Amino acid sequence: MFELLGIPPQVFFSQLLLGLINGAFYAMLSLGLAVIFGLLNIVNFAHGALYMMGAFGAWMLLNYLGVGYWWALILSPLLVGAFGVLIERLLLRWLYDLDHLYGMILTFGLALMITGLFRNFYGATGMPYTLPPLLTGGHNLGFMFLPNSRAFVIVTSLIVCLSTWFVIEKTRLGSYLRAATENPALTEAFGINVSLLVTMTYGFGVALAGFAGVLAAPIYSVNPTMGSDLIIVVFAVVVIGGMGSILGSIVTGFSLGLVEGLTKVFWPEASATVIFVIMAIVLMAKPAGLFGRSS
Repeated sequence: MFELLGIPPQVFFSQLLLGLINGAFYAMLSLGLAVIFGLLNIVNFAHGALYMMGAFGAWMLLNYLGVGYWWALILSPLLVGAFGVLIERLLLRWLYDLDHLYGMILTFGLALMITGLFRNFYGATGMPYTLPPLLTGGHNLGFMFLPNSRAFVIVTSLIVCLSTWFVIEKTRLGSYLRAATENPALTEAFGINVSLLVTMTYGFGVALAGFAGVLAAPIYSVNPTMGSDLIIVVFAVVVIGGMGSILGSIVTGFSLGLVEGLTKVFWPEASATVIFVIMAIVLMAKPAGLFGRSS
């Protein structure tokens, strides 16, 4: 079939793999956005900058402190999450009763400040991050070569995304979070600390972005604009899946990554816009998104 289309199998599957890798990052970042919006009603435009901070955290841990990749997968998201807790406690908590526009403007300004700060210290040139020995090399599958680092990103992203969905949708903690969103006063009356839940939810959402940044560090160059280049596409993924939909973010993220990869094979010129075309079509047919619920 590929020969008739003039496309070698190696090219087809390599682009499919690239799309799956991009989809893994789309899913993780849109998941963090969905958690924050679905439970806090905040459109977090700083998400891309926090993703970049996660990658820089891993880079700085390695180059300044000699802390390797595996520890960075834990420490860098924790540091980004702690920074998110500060943002929520000092700034966002005053905006929950106001229009969504105020949160958007605040987080957009934070994104510009964080990106500008890192660009001032490290410039705009990308910096490489050395792969750990365990992730070097790969496996020859016959029809393509699968690098270990790419396989690790895909598998890890799936585990993290599905675990997050399970906790929020199927556990008592998730029911507390949903109850705190829908009726905070009643939830407080049952002795649940809603303020703490809100803070930890935002911290967890941005920690997901930081974790995705660490995963991206060995694959893409670490630079201050890496989040800005990605966040527009991620917001499109969130809109297509449905704002606040956890499952929608996961399914749509991986699916659109594959669609983007296939578009690069059959129509490369359209690969940069195919996700936005899909977004326009979905919004015309179902304004709440594929998995969203109309209010």
